[in-house]
Amino acid sequence: MGVHEGRGQLGKSMKDLNRKWLETKGSWDDGTSEAFEKRHVLPIERDMRTAIAAMDQIAIHLANARRDCE
Repeated sequence: MGVHEGRGQLGKSMKDLNRKWLETKGSWDDGTSEAFEKRHVLPIERDMRTAIAAMDQIAIHLANARRDCE
């Protein structure tokens, strides 16, 4: 799997997480759910965005390396 494919899968997973969390919040809306979101969901989303940005940079570096090797 290449960087672009992995990035795509991670992006899809992030959308799935957001969708499922919104569905869950529809029936679980109390202080405990807010604490769960702050402790678990938001850090995962932040880490996923960071990973996607890093993958974008890796893709740039790989493309440059390929070009330099031609």
